[in-house]
Amino acid sequence: MTTPEAIAATATLAAAAAGAAAYASMWPASQLFGAVVTAAKDPNQFALTYDDGPNPAVTPHLLDVLAARNVKATFFLIGNFVRQEPELTRELARQGHLVGCHTMTHPHLPFCGAARIRQELADCQSLIEDTIGKPVTWFRPPFGQRRPAVLRIARELGMASTTWNIIVGDWNPIPAETILARIERGVARNRAHGRGSNICLHDGGQGGLGQTRMPSVEATRRLIEAHPEAGWVTLDAWR
Repeated sequence: MTTPEAIAATATLAAAAAGAAAYASMWPASQLFGAVVTAAKDPNQFALTYDDGPNPAVTPHLLDVLAARNVKATFFLIGNFVRQEPELTRELARQGHLVGCHTMTHPHLPFCGAARIRQELADCQSLIEDTIGKPVTWFRPPFGQRRPAVLRIARELGMASTTWNIIVGDWNPIPAETILARIERGVARNRAHGRGSNICLHDGGQGGLGQTRMPSVEATRRLIEAHPEAGWVTLDAWR
């Protein structure tokens, strides 16, 4: 006969397991489902990373800001947008930026079957490679969400997976001042823990091309100018 105590204990264990799974799926630094790169142990190294492009309304302006300050960044591209903007995709690579895979359609991968996960990653990777003529060896899961199959398939495709240790919600309509303040708080936290800063910003949006992300461009300009001591790196520096 099952006792109330046994039922309660089972429920507690189930809740704990669910909590651990949620942590492993969503928390950027979690390694429970497999290795992900967050940052190196040099607090003066900053990696600027941008998701959800290429976006013709924003990405060219961002490239101008980076080029004027001789800073290279890492761009995680959505395959459907690469297909619509091949020349802008090539321009990212021509200017020396690192280009990574952000899936074809930006789905919630933990809720996808293995075949769909592989298709999302492999199709995006091969499309970018065909467009820029270079291998794509980095992957960032949409929303930072992953499960073991996601990271395993990325590895099988020859891609390292990364999340971030600074994210500021710039997919919302917030001003550059707010974006910059949130980044600076993250930088201070990372420096206090003796680690570099993997800064996740957005030059596009999953909803389609043309979304406004100009506050993120302005925040980028101010951040670079505020940190002349920083070593600005692409994620290749942390492999």
